Amino acid sequence: MSGPDVTVVVAVYNTMPYLTACLDSLVGQTIGLDRLEVVAVDDGSTDGSGAELDRYAKRYPGTVRVLHQANSGGPAAPSNLALDHARGRYVFFIGSDDHLGPEALERLVEAADRWDSDVVLGRMVGTNKRYVHQAVYATTQERLDLFDSDLPWSLSNTKLFRRDLIERYGLRYRTDMPMGSDQPFTLEACFRAKKVSVLGDYEYYYAVKRDNAQNITYASRFEERLRCAEELVGFVAGLIEPGPRRDAVLVRHFTWEVAKLLRTEFLALSPDVQRHVHDRIRKLAEAYLTEGVTARMAPEERVRLAVARDGDLDALRTLVGQQSDRSLCEVVIEGDRWYADQVGFRDPAFGYPDDWYDVTAAILAKLTATKLAWGRDAAGARALVVTARSRWAELAELSAEALRVSVGDLTGVTSVESSGPGTVVRTDFAVDRLLAVVAGTGERRIVRAEVSALGGTGSAPMRTDRPVSAPRLVARRGVRWHLVTPTTNHKGQVIVAITPVTPGRFLARLRRIWPSGGK
Repeated sequence: MSGPDVTVVVAVYNTMPYLTACLDSLVGQTIGLDRLEVVAVDDGSTDGSGAELDRYAKRYPGTVRVLHQANSGGPAAPSNLALDHARGRYVFFIGSDDHLGPEALERLVEAADRWDSDVVLGRMVGTNKRYVHQAVYATTQERLDLFDSDLPWSLSNTKLFRRDLIERYGLRYRTDMPMGSDQPFTLEACFRAKKVSVLGDYEYYYAVKRDNAQNITYASRFEERLRCAEELVGFVAGLIEPGPRRDAVLVRHFTWEVAKLLRTEFLALSPDVQRHVHDRIRKLAEAYLTEGVTARMAPEERVRLAVARDGDLDALRTLVGQQSDRSLCEVVIEGDRWYADQVGFRDPAFGYPDDWYDVTAAILAKLTATKLAWGRDAAGARALVVTARSRWAELAELSAEALRVSVGDLTGVTSVESSGPGTVVRTDFAVDRLLAVVAGTGERRIVRAEVSALGGTGSAPMRTDRPVSAPRLVARRGVRWHLVTPTTNHKGQVIVAITPVTPGRFLARLRRIWPSGGK
């Protein structure tokens, strides 16, 4: 008898009740139980997760296999053990607090077979306010280039891998890394693969942020994050030869793993710990922060890491404080250019070019929302009206094409008007167009402003200095109804949440309105 098409690896440690939803999503896959194998490893759980796994193994004896071991301190060891027992042609990894769309595995395996791909990504979305980088999932692509795409920004292991590739190169997880152990595995698999593909046509994977925020990514300590950053940069340097290809991967690690260590929390560390952290980051930057890396970085992170490399601790502390201030930075205005007056600007001790500090477009893109409301656009269609304010009167002097306000991929119709010392910005988003650009299962999209002017482009999420919202609106597109909720998130960013109105959600809402026994 041939083996299963796909083995799903589940490393489990204390994830009840999310584990139940995870397992239900696996055994309910449309690929069918006969083509599926689930290998779950209980890593010494104490919350009943082990017993829940055994319950599913008893109920689905030909599909679910469970292994128990003492706690290892991270997902690497249980993932490796599961790989040793995997029999599928492909392997898929899932976090035990996450879940899959019903058709996920069938679609992924079909694509891998059709295209002869070694690695296939399926669109991954966050739930419960968990952030998932979306750029790599923008379109379906048969061939995705590791060095010329957004793939380096999506190196979690939550992908379909050809098992032959894994075994041919002896790929396993780093057991010496309590966090980030999946990234070297994923990176090397993508580096060795003859073809990597991506599917953006369906919500394959739902990444859940637990209500207690105890996912290992969120619960990690500062020292572990620092060591993870060092290990990841060192791994890339050992895998990929110096040059543009290495730089294309390192820009992700310097931006996300290294530069994020030098934010507000850095200033809260004791002076001795700050000095220790600075010394280690400086060594990384001296060795691997090349011109090819800095050229690809966003200006703020570029300056922060360059100052960490070239300046002393006092200079670094000052810069981190300047960048951490949520208010608008001090600027130097010369002609039509605006420059951030921060550490290193026109300081001969650093010698950085002025354009590293050019915030002309970026600062104009920072808008403060003052009102969200329902109204009518110029054509008379129902529209979400977003009103915002800029402190800069110069914004009103730009051409109509220079300012773009968007919700995801949808650009609104924007008008500007001078108002006192600043500018008022109004943007209309037609409701039918909002519904046309979201996935069938709904989405939460951030409202962003982008300014292209004076030789540069800057963008920023629209924020508010106080909570603003508009009433929920029930709207129909075709035969489907959706609930549209304009509001602000926990970061003070303006968002539009669009949720399909399903029979289950409708009945649940009725139960809340008319509880059992009520009238």
